[in-house]
Amino acid sequence: MTDNAKRFPLTLSSVVDQKSKTDHSKRSVATPQTATKNAAWESSRPVPVPRTASGAAPTPSVNRSMARPAQTASHVERSDSMVSDGVRKAMVDRVARQGVNDARVLAAMEAVPRHMFMEPGLSSQAYIDASLPIGHHQTISQPYIVARMIEIMRDNQQGGVLNRVLEIGTGCGYQAAVLSLVAKEVYSIERIKPLHELARSNLRPLRIANIRLHYGDGMLGLPQVAPFDGIILAAAGLEVPQALLDQLTIGGRLVAPVGSRHQVLQLIQRTRKFDWTSTTLEDCHFVPLRAGTV
Repeated sequence: MTDNAKRFPLTLSSVVDQKSKTDHSKRSVATPQTATKNAAWESSRPVPVPRTASGAAPTPSVNRSMARPAQTASHVERSDSMVSDGVRKAMVDRVARQGVNDARVLAAMEAVPRHMFMEPGLSSQAYIDASLPIGHHQTISQPYIVARMIEIMRDNQQGGVLNRVLEIGTGCGYQAAVLSLVAKEVYSIERIKPLHELARSNLRPLRIANIRLHYGDGMLGLPQVAPFDGIILAAAGLEVPQALLDQLTIGGRLVAPVGSRHQVLQLIQRTRKFDWTSTTLEDCHFVPLRAGTV
């Protein structure tokens, strides 16, 4: 199987792979991941659609020839009538203005149709900068925080190369789809059975060959397929489980929200077999990290 066959069916060869040069340790506090505040702000103004000098919408830099999945009964209501490519491009432009500089991450965000991972009633809000409910007291993370965490994980000593990554908290499957465009292999664990099945249902029409979904306790990781070049947690604990730290490769990066009421993004890098360094980045807000399965 070729490398292209293992990827989300969208060509990214036209995008220059540029690593973020941002000094994460000096980054200021970013917009919190709070749906109510962000949604209210976004709904008060129209989303701008960039125009060329002639007034026409610009041609996107990402090949969209296969951007829309095959229509199925479960997805037909979420299709073309919901959102345009221009609205998704405007979302990516906003994420870039918020400080995300990694060109490959931005291209992946533009390529993945976020509205396809939501209930039809929320699809019209898919591209605002807010976390939104997906059921079972869980949320789909705001676009900025998804892009930011992946950018941090890619800013490694291997020039952004990620051979194998692990996501803790699959949710609806959106972040896994974005990760599939920047990593060769993506493993994702979900502890809530209905959400695990929802992610499978959402991802199936997209025919992404390099994602492996697992139902299980994310706090345990996947030692059977470790080590991982990168690990992302989509839920906040008081500390990062040692089991996950042990599954990082030397030089690998783990990005996680940490805290209870006040949460911050934390970057942990494994420098040697028994050594890790930790850097606190910026404020965030996530659902709590829990053990076990339901």
